[in-house]
Amino acid sequence: MAESDDLNDRDPGSTDGSRSSVVGDAEPVGAATAGRAARPTTTTARRAGHRRATVKRRELPLWQEMILLLAIALGLAILLKSLFVQAFYIPSASMHDTLIENDRILVEKPSYWFDQPQRGDIVVFDDPGGWLSAGDRIGGNLITQAMEFVGLYPSGNHLVKRVIGVAGDRVRCCDEQGRVRVNGVPLDESEYLPAGVKPSTQDFSVRVPEGKLWVMGDNRPASADSRAHLGDPGGGFIPVDDVVGRVFVTVWPLDRAQLTDQPDTFGRLEGTG
Repeated sequence: MAESDDLNDRDPGSTDGSRSSVVGDAEPVGAATAGRAARPTTTTARRAGHRRATVKRRELPLWQEMILLLAIALGLAILLKSLFVQAFYIPSASMHDTLIENDRILVEKPSYWFDQPQRGDIVVFDDPGGWLSAGDRIGGNLITQAMEFVGLYPSGNHLVKRVIGVAGDRVRCCDEQGRVRVNGVPLDESEYLPAGVKPSTQDFSVRVPEGKLWVMGDNRPASADSRAHLGDPGGGFIPVDDVVGRVFVTVWPLDRAQLTDQPDTFGRLEGTG
């Protein structure tokens, strides 16, 4: 306290050694003001540098980024397969010549979100029970099964047929010309049946129940379709709920790549159900 009073009581012009040194070394008023004005800028720069360092420290290692990207890709693949598009391959000759063995096809699902399968659609569906024998089922190793699960490998163990009749339709065969009739209208199936193949060598007459479909393969002699299961508990019909989706394109092999259209003959059935 005494030292403080001594400083205050001294003549400003005194040349006493240590005391004058303290006063003489003080910054000019202008310099002190500039220093104080500059400090916030320096502090801000330090804070910005600290933030940049913090952000840099929070970056994931490359291996963690790769795992994250892989997880996102798999999630998107599963979502795509579940809701939109799924790949399948053709294991048999039942749909010749429209689809042949080892064709890779894509099935789209949104068409049936708010609507039902239509006559003439080619559909993939789950086995309604007893349509696939043990010999028809296709196995695979763990890798292909895992890839199939996430949609990166074409699925097997499903069936693919053409819808001939929908709920309420009367489907019968054969008329005097050997044709299939739907609600009394004969189908001209020359557009998709292989050359020389008859529409059916088996007579039948059915009424399609609500929520069911009558399906047939394009290669009728080689297709164990609804006709072959007339005596089954389901009467040869498949539930609409078992339909996975509609075949809309063949993607492989490239020389067979093509869109799948609805044959013109089914357009004549509009309003006949």
